[in-house]
Amino acid sequence: MKKIAFFACLLAVCATAASAQESRQDISLSGTALIEPFIESSTDVAVHSNPAYGALLSYRFMTTPTTALEVNYGLTYENTILFQGPSFDQPPSYGVKVLTRTEEISGAFVKSFVLKNWNPFVEAGPAGMIFLPIINSGTKTLDAHQQVEVGALYGGGFAYEISPSFDVRAEYRGIVVKTPTFNNSDEYNFTTNRWYNISEPVVGIAYHF
Repeated sequence: MKKIAFFACLLAVCATAASAQESRQDISLSGTALIEPFIESSTDVAVHSNPAYGALLSYRFMTTPTTALEVNYGLTYENTILFQGPSFDQPPSYGVKVLTRTEEISGAFVKSFVLKNWNPFVEAGPAGMIFLPIINSGTKTLDAHQQVEVGALYGGGFAYEISPSFDVRAEYRGIVVKTPTFNNSDEYNFTTNRWYNISEPVVGIAYHF
């Protein structure tokens, strides 16, 4: 009986010590809007798009109380990228539309600043964007193919702590990659020789553990 009581006390002490330790990891789920810029190029191809909406899943591991390493996976539902140029900017379509789903895989170094419950932060790192054409009646070419572009991620925002385990985050993220062409050169040439600076506002909630 004494041994059982001793082990019970030992487990209670260990549990108390573990709960007192500072959380070093967190996972967050956010809603996102992917806003791709209007692009004009020396090749006479212009690229328009409407915003894409989706979700972003992020994991952070704290290397110090104010620095962390982060990995992200994002996915948008659907948006339209419109290519216009002298060879395919004819009525009635005035361009070639490609319905697109976009995936993001990225990593970043995060630097935070602690101001009571407010924790502003900045981050930067590598990013990969996967442009996935949706082949249906909205896509006006059958020669659009999946394309992977590698670039860079930068951003800044703040986290507001609502409890020891949860915080609310809002952030502006920028992703710089080459403008997609969907490897489409047989039917149309979508080459722009330009880079996208994609804007991505993010709002979500994080759980610390």
